[in-house]
Amino acid sequence: MSNEVKGSQPSRRAFLKGAAAVGGSLAGGGAAMAATPDPLIVEKQPWAQGTGDGVDATPYGLPIQYESDVVRRNVEWLTADTISSINFTPIHALDGTITPQGCAFERHHSGAIDMRKDDFRLMINGLVDTPLVFTYEDLERFPRENRTFFLECAANTGMEWAGAQLNGAQFTHGMIHNMEYTGVSLRTLLNEAGVKPEGKWVYVEGADASSNGRSIPLEKALDDCMIAFKANGEALRKEHGYPARLIVPGWEGNLWVKWMRRIEVTDQPIESREETSKYTDTLEDGTSRKWTWVMDAKSVVTSPSPQAPIKHGKGPMVITGLAWSGRGAITRVDVSKDGGKTWETARLANPGQPMALTRFYLDTTWDGEEMLLQSRAMDESGYVQPTKAMLRETRGENSIYHNNCIQTWWVKSDGEAENVEVS
Repeated sequence: MSNEVKGSQPSRRAFLKGAAAVGGSLAGGGAAMAATPDPLIVEKQPWAQGTGDGVDATPYGLPIQYESDVVRRNVEWLTADTISSINFTPIHALDGTITPQGCAFERHHSGAIDMRKDDFRLMINGLVDTPLVFTYEDLERFPRENRTFFLECAANTGMEWAGAQLNGAQFTHGMIHNMEYTGVSLRTLLNEAGVKPEGKWVYVEGADASSNGRSIPLEKALDDCMIAFKANGEALRKEHGYPARLIVPGWEGNLWVKWMRRIEVTDQPIESREETSKYTDTLEDGTSRKWTWVMDAKSVVTSPSPQAPIKHGKGPMVITGLAWSGRGAITRVDVSKDGGKTWETARLANPGQPMALTRFYLDTTWDGEEMLLQSRAMDESGYVQPTKAMLRETRGENSIYHNNCIQTWWVKSDGEAENVEVS
């Protein structure tokens, strides 16, 4: 795998000084000295001429009106009804790695249910020494953990198998969010019940009408799974499983059962509807493979992108995006401006964390020429994010799940971007 690193770019300070020296401003509005006085600087503005809102104006803080477009969105034609559907995180408009709960995507099989904490019950039964039932207050009394993980739907980017389909990072890669969860280790609860030697799996169910029952190997359940009752420091939102949900780090989102109700220890997988009729991977020869739980290394440039075009014109620019892997921490992300011919190593905002989103930046200069923007992630296992052509060699074009291919945005000379395929 070749990697060509471009030469050093002129500093932004030098660029801005040059623009100021000619008495102009950056195309589209920049930080250069203006030729004429800026009224926003030299004149007193309305917001400085009176008092603002008091501290009790919004008891629960809300986003300011000027950011009202940063919302989850669905695609109406994807499903017959929103009760069993999905919406998408506006990843193109966010930065950092933590997803606000109000922006975090939803996936429901029978709608988001309304349950009080007082009505919550979690039963552990099956191959255990002592069947138990926990209330919400019971969970709060156990030793707590705070862990940050991404949750990705197995169908994220699934519509792109046959070619470029949806024009926006929110729609191609927005079935993902990353939050700090507070809760109890599932191992702790299973140890309370006492797992019998013949127990090899757990079958987990939700309290909603679909139950979304799934089988999980006992080894994973005892490793890093959690029952979470808070996210980003506050109670789970209704749509994210309030009062409590299952956390299955690094594995596909359909296993993260919401509104947890029951955990049955078994000696074999249950083979429920949700793990046979769905969430299996169709191969080129027509057969399907199951138990493909782990989400492989993946990345996407979030800006520039179709929903986040370049508006500032030529000059200094920040290319940014997200990378993640269910196999461990992201160790490196490369960015290409020419459709994969050459690559530059991006800067990671922070060292990668296992099974959590990593933010990357490439500080560069745009000369106004067209670009074919791509990103390529690598994780600590040595896995390198593949091209779509590589995935198609195994699975053809009729698959749905686990599409972690390299994404391409065609950035045009006017700064607008479009979803295209460069396999």
